[in-house]
Amino acid sequence: MYILGISAYYHDSAACLIQDGNILSATQEERFTRIKNDAVFPEKSINYCLQQAGINLNQVDHIVYYEKPFLKFERLLETHLAFAPFGVKSFLKAMPLWLKEKLYFKKMLTKALQQIDPEWKNNNHNLLFTEHHQSHAASAFYPSPFNKAIVLTVDGVGEWATTSVSKGDGSTIENISHINFPHSIGLLYSAFTYYLGFKVNCDEYKVMGLAPYGKPVYTDLILKELVDVKEDGSFRLNMKNFTYATGLTMTGNKFAQLFKNPVRQPKAELTAFHMDIAASIQQATEYVMLKLTTNLYQQYKEDNLCLAGGVALNCVANGKILKQSGFKNIWIQPAAGDAGGALGAALAVYHEHLKQQRIVKPGKDSMHNALLGPEYSDAEIRQILVNHNLKFEELPDDDLYKSIAHEIASGKVIGRFKGRMEFGPRALGARSIIADPRNSTMQSVLNNKIKFRESFRPFAPAVLEQHADEYFDLGAPSPYMLLVGKVREEKRKEPVGDQQNPLKKINQERSVVPAITHLDYSARLQTVNPSQHPDFYKLIDAFYQLTNCPMVINTSFNRMDEPIVCTPEDAILCFLNTEIDVLAIGNFLVRK
Repeated sequence: MYILGISAYYHDSAACLIQDGNILSATQEERFTRIKNDAVFPEKSINYCLQQAGINLNQVDHIVYYEKPFLKFERLLETHLAFAPFGVKSFLKAMPLWLKEKLYFKKMLTKALQQIDPEWKNNNHNLLFTEHHQSHAASAFYPSPFNKAIVLTVDGVGEWATTSVSKGDGSTIENISHINFPHSIGLLYSAFTYYLGFKVNCDEYKVMGLAPYGKPVYTDLILKELVDVKEDGSFRLNMKNFTYATGLTMTGNKFAQLFKNPVRQPKAELTAFHMDIAASIQQATEYVMLKLTTNLYQQYKEDNLCLAGGVALNCVANGKILKQSGFKNIWIQPAAGDAGGALGAALAVYHEHLKQQRIVKPGKDSMHNALLGPEYSDAEIRQILVNHNLKFEELPDDDLYKSIAHEIASGKVIGRFKGRMEFGPRALGARSIIADPRNSTMQSVLNNKIKFRESFRPFAPAVLEQHADEYFDLGAPSPYMLLVGKVREEKRKEPVGDQQNPLKKINQERSVVPAITHLDYSARLQTVNPSQHPDFYKLIDAFYQLTNCPMVINTSFNRMDEPIVCTPEDAILCFLNTEIDVLAIGNFLVRK
């Protein structure tokens, strides 16, 4: 039985195909269109999923969309009625699109699917819809290694829910409670993303990366004036300070007056004030998430927690939940945002609608290390390299790993392309840029010459799982780079140089692996073991055998504001248009 899940028309559109509950493929449309966070109907992603399985659309038993459009329309109408007469402009802007297309959503979806396969017929039984938070919860619980768990979904907003709690047990998920729009931690964080001059639904991770440069001096003000947090972690926002429910922006004049500064323009200088704002909203978010999860643990006494929704990508908060909430085990969906809704929708249909049993392998999830996208044979890659007139060296695996290790150790930056592409926002070694974490200038080199992005952005270590505890205090596997831990004190160094100017602290050595050590000694870990990701494990192990350093820098293979590379063509163009030194693509090495 094949089930195709689809998310689209908001942001991060994606498709996922499962067969008898097993995840076959999943990918975001942005990887094919090269438009970051692309929201279009995921035609290319669907075609990939079908081709990978060797089937056509008529062989798919059920097609499911990840939310219910009519409930979203209900929210739109009720919100504008509640806030009237404010918000007339945004209402008039939204209405034509709804009246023209979205109220006829099933017809629009049917038409889009028939563009893929004109022979496909909607028989009214195989086109289904799940609720937004139902999709998120399913994406978190069903692939997890737990038979029982509390499931927490926190995002901007679905149809109505912004925060929901469920209980997962075997093949069932029972919804327990929820908080509805406009009260949303995801939208609160996005309001600050907007205020800091970054893109909403895209750049929230920049706020998280900027936070350690500042001091959380505005946290109390946020918790007093913007969000009222109860003892059980439930919350309400003071909507007088926000405009997202009625306007075309996230915040207005009252928000700016509260912090005595206007909205930062995107290209303007980042000042100490902006860093303090980032630190404050990050701390406030951690406070709310800890309140929520601590209460859930105390109430249900369940050891396992699953997380999904865009806020679940806040890996700093996740690390604190792991250490302080009481839950002993946490599993986070690697595509926790809306892209993962396509996966969750398909799994929800299989287990909840069709009542199919779930098989759980203790200690092992069913995400296939999130390596669910396209892959290319060495024959295909060789031909593309020849077409580009590139000189290359072909090596067997062991020699390839050793050569890459030597290049990294000599200070080179490597573009790594091998195997199936990752699903979700993190590169996990298949579409990665890798470098030496011991090099104190490597953070600046990667940001300025390779990624062409803000200098404050930190980089993550990919570390051999058995050595993670030697360097970091996390104490749990983190295969999807969704948990932050601290560098152990014995590995730290006292920084030397200007301690007043935050941005001048970037190149200071703070540990024996300075390129992955943030200002607060934190690091966003990816732990790698030989069973989940054997290829990447062997590469890091070759570097370890050469240098006695059991980790490499791992960042996504792309430039700023571009999606992660998908095809060999994408990888070659990124290699040629940046100062990446070596392209390791398939079993080939291309040197500049």
